[in-house]
Amino acid sequence: MKMNGKMRAAVACVCLLLAGIGTANAADALQRIESSKIIRVAIPTDYAPYGFVGPDMQPEGIDIDTAQLVAQKLGVKLQLVPVTAPTRLAYLQTGKADITISSLGKTPEREKMIDYSIAYAPFYDAVFGKTELAVEKFADMAGKTVSVTRGSMQDQEITTMAPGAVIRRFEDNNSTIQAFLSGQTQMMAVGTTVVATMKKAHPGVDVSLKAILSNSPCYIGVPKGEPELVAKLNQIIRDAKADGTINRIAMKWLSAPAGNLPE
Repeated sequence: MKMNGKMRAAVACVCLLLAGIGTANAADALQRIESSKIIRVAIPTDYAPYGFVGPDMQPEGIDIDTAQLVAQKLGVKLQLVPVTAPTRLAYLQTGKADITISSLGKTPEREKMIDYSIAYAPFYDAVFGKTELAVEKFADMAGKTVSVTRGSMQDQEITTMAPGAVIRRFEDNNSTIQAFLSGQTQMMAVGTTVVATMKKAHPGVDVSLKAILSNSPCYIGVPKGEPELVAKLNQIIRDAKADGTINRIAMKWLSAPAGNLPE
């Protein structure tokens, strides 16, 4: 259908209006959080000491303390949204959570889907197995079984660094650990802090470090196109580093200082 000058002008006005609405909606998360007085934070409940269910059946850990810090500094109510490793990005992308504080590492693939704050907590990944297991490097893992949580940083790392390993993927971290403890796998690829917590729960377990996968600090995940929210989160984290809060949280849960977290 052909359009005359008036019709073309009208269509152009509508397009500009829609573009303006899209731009406004694309970067108003901080305003929406402050107006509603609620922030929905996706957190883990199966990944101690970052996020787990305590004796009182309430979530606790580094990520929960950090979420509470963010809510307090924003002056809003905290609504915790439990997620697993495979769903924590999906909850951001579908609007089920405003941010995710779930021991999230930074990768080029993830940066295409979400934005990040600066780092708020230390974390490094490694492969663990029984002391007697003859593994000293990734090449030694060829033909040996390793449990890992599907979609996690460790999944990506072990797949790349130990292509000869027989990888068994599980849907959550508890299942990954139980697979190793029950003898379903010879090794497990997890965060070192998870092993420390596991040793407390199972003092007699035989587990030793086989190889370090990576040093991957934790970042807050934010939906794409929310620069004001990212800037506000960065300010909160920087202030918390300066006044010692970030270090106190790390000492509380890791028994180690936060160290020099990257920005």
